[in-house]
Amino acid sequence: MLELQLRGDYIELDKLLKAVGLVESGGRARALIAAGEVRVDGQVELRKTAKIRAGQVVDFDAQQVSVLPAQGGG
Repeated sequence: MLELQLRGDYIELDKLLKAVGLVESGGRARALIAAGEVRVDGQVELRKTAKIRAGQVVDFDAQQVSVLPAQGGG
């Protein structure tokens, strides 16, 4: 399982996929999300800029990304 530590309260879903290296570009991330290829907490997420917060898990391409809170809280 991959982990991503937030810098603020949330990260947008398309940016998360790019930040952890699961896609090569934001455009590719948005296309995959629109095609129903990405799940958040087990549910298909079609909103490209859905706000992903600490404690959520994103599934894509047989990979899971656990979202951790920003350091110092959050």
